[in-house]
Amino acid sequence: MSLSTVSTDLVRLGTRRSALAMAQANSVAESLRAIGVQVEIVGVTTDGDRSARASSPLSEAGGVGVFVTELRTRLLARDVDVVVHSLKDLPTGASDGLTVGAIPVRENPSDALVARDGLTLAQLPQGSTVGTGSPRRAAQLRSVRPDLDVRPLRGNVDTRIGKVAAGDLDAIVVAAAGLARLDRLGEATEIFTPDVMLPAPGQGALAIECRVEDVVIDGRLHAFISQLDDFPTRAAVVAERTVLAGLEAGCTAPVGALASLSGPQGSQDLHLVAVVVSVDGMTAIRGSATGAAADAEVVGRRLVADLLEAGAADVVGARP
Repeated sequence: MSLSTVSTDLVRLGTRRSALAMAQANSVAESLRAIGVQVEIVGVTTDGDRSARASSPLSEAGGVGVFVTELRTRLLARDVDVVVHSLKDLPTGASDGLTVGAIPVRENPSDALVARDGLTLAQLPQGSTVGTGSPRRAAQLRSVRPDLDVRPLRGNVDTRIGKVAAGDLDAIVVAAAGLARLDRLGEATEIFTPDVMLPAPGQGALAIECRVEDVVIDGRLHAFISQLDDFPTRAAVVAERTVLAGLEAGCTAPVGALASLSGPQGSQDLHLVAVVVSVDGMTAIRGSATGAAADAEVVGRRLVADLLEAGAADVVGARP
């Protein structure tokens, strides 16, 4: 991707205040500065951050959008000019007055295990305690290793890893992207392959959101933001999130999806795989679909139809 240098006034970039969110915002800021944009990072505390400090489950803290609502409010109020989200945290529905101006190159979308004594998932002894705040991860863990004691876990990456170091848990599962952005990927004892655990739709990707009026009325802001957009990443996450939307499942639902692109630029193919797992891990419905990357949403809808025909709606709607 070739970036052209632009000249603009100061851009206020909104982000959550966590160490990981700040690292993500700084990576976007560096890319914008590389094309001549002046950037000021503005930290915002969200409801999700407040509930994380209280260690309450995400599903009880507001669920879908808990990390993005305050950022969007500040953006619409013009307190900031753009905001950076972890794309997997974004609700799949459109937000009035806002649009995703760019989706930069994706970090590793996989999930990672951080375990005591360098153990892998297969090496963890029977009954080992594994912490995760994600129903999707918990369901897939129970599907692969029903003998494990999977426990709810909230907090930032330091807090979660600290539970293993202190001996409170035998292992945790977190996003590999988060570890990489914090320069802690070396602490992972296993990076899960898709056949073991499919990531959340959009995991590892960032979304740079801006106001629609800045695109329609005055396109200068969008003109330089769009230079950070990566087509392969956008096509992949569109396909994945189409599955999530089609199943009417939120970002905390036990749905995993991953798309990959292949072939020459301009005529790439997209391969999409997805899984819906019951909370207890006893039922897993998996499917795949392939098509043109330019038709990512169509590929996603085709896979949704297959999953629904196989009974995915009952699995997504099930409660523990």
